[in-house]
Amino acid sequence: MYGSMELKGVLSGARYIASLKDEREVWLDGERVDVTSHAAFGGMRDELARLYDQQHQSGTQEIMTFVSPESGRRVSYSYLLPRTPNDLLKRRRNTEHWSRETWGQMARIPDFMASVVVGLYDFRDSLASVNPQFGQNAVEYYEYCRDADLAITHSIVDPQIDRSSHPTIDPDLALRVVKETSTGIVVRGAKQLATLAPFAHELLVYLSASYAQRGQREFVSWFAVPLPTPGLRVLCREPFSLHQSGHGHPFARRFDEQDALVIFDNVLVPWNRVFLLYDSDVATRGLASINAWSLYASQVRFHQKLVTFVAAATLMARSIGVDEFRGIRESLGELVMYTEMVRLGLRGMEADARRTEGGLWAPGSDLPLSCFAAQIAPRLQEIVRGIGASGLVMQPSEADLRQPALRPFLERYMRGKSINVTEKSRLFRLAWDLVGDGSAARQDLYERWHRGDLARNRTNLFLTFDQTSVVERMLNVIRAYPDP
Repeated sequence: MYGSMELKGVLSGARYIASLKDEREVWLDGERVDVTSHAAFGGMRDELARLYDQQHQSGTQEIMTFVSPESGRRVSYSYLLPRTPNDLLKRRRNTEHWSRETWGQMARIPDFMASVVVGLYDFRDSLASVNPQFGQNAVEYYEYCRDADLAITHSIVDPQIDRSSHPTIDPDLALRVVKETSTGIVVRGAKQLATLAPFAHELLVYLSASYAQRGQREFVSWFAVPLPTPGLRVLCREPFSLHQSGHGHPFARRFDEQDALVIFDNVLVPWNRVFLLYDSDVATRGLASINAWSLYASQVRFHQKLVTFVAAATLMARSIGVDEFRGIRESLGELVMYTEMVRLGLRGMEADARRTEGGLWAPGSDLPLSCFAAQIAPRLQEIVRGIGASGLVMQPSEADLRQPALRPFLERYMRGKSINVTEKSRLFRLAWDLVGDGSAARQDLYERWHRGDLARNRTNLFLTFDQTSVVERMLNVIRAYPDP
């Protein structure tokens, strides 16, 4: 048995919240906390519960779930093994639903890491080439996650201690295997950023140390552990969700998915949860392979985020009567252009889909869209700031609006064009969540970095772009003329 989760198929909201009541060691602001009761986790916890409930509701159940022919249970489409182009579109429909319901603000919807587990399954033969048990472990882990409908986090980046140094000089720079036992491996170190960690059931680690350290075998390990594992500590960042009302921060209160440093204090990983050890070549090759579906899901989510930005910017412009100004329409058109480019890019990924060595149907490369998303992320916020201007800073609070001594003046001086002061205030505060507060800054950092370093991705894009034919044609044109 992989863990304590019951294999009952798709979760409901109540079962999900109950499943978080365990011995996990989650720390926030110097205190060990219970994620099922602490106020900082309430918004996100309730949103996830609401979405899990939709897996059982008429009108959404068929979009989000299917009956698994392997287990006979109703399971999430996030765990569908896509064997045909139509299967890929079924996965996309589910991802779009999760992303639309969360306005593209929640990058770590459970669908994202479920897609990585699908990739792990697809990579099973390569894992088995290192050790037959590793390939079998990947298959059994996929089946467990599917049938328990697990929410999973991952943590693959080494902590920022001294990037100029080397793990052979200071082994604490990277997570490492410190010993093998008859029951499993013991790992020590830390990883960041484990987004969604307080709300997850499992933690998946699947990246070697930095590429420069490939020769150091102890730094290469792929494995999974339950969040309540002894020795595993989750240190959360400062939350964005502790606001008095949704009027002030409607998105930050609901969609603060949290990020965490995960500390491995001599954590024992059972052998049946180990997927790869010591082979950096397979680890490096596998990183791109197992992320094929999660990166596709990430672009589906980013498209929904762009749609959200278009709507917020349009409503702000209308609310203050500038939506017919030429410069404003140009800015709105720029947002729409980005939105449509990502939509068309997703269609291109689907058109370029291919059969993998593992037998699944995988989308084409996301690399161009990943570069594009990281490049335009700051521009999205810049456009909305330009339209909202000072209105993003100065809006009345909910208490201000309830104050009889202030309300007549607010109705007179802070209303909008065909919109009352309450709705206008809520609209601009929602936009502030998108572009102005701490949550917005975190979202901007996330979009810039979670797909990897932009310079590296652009370099890889150039190196993998096939221009053999056009280069040869151009050389033929140049060489067609006789020497002078």
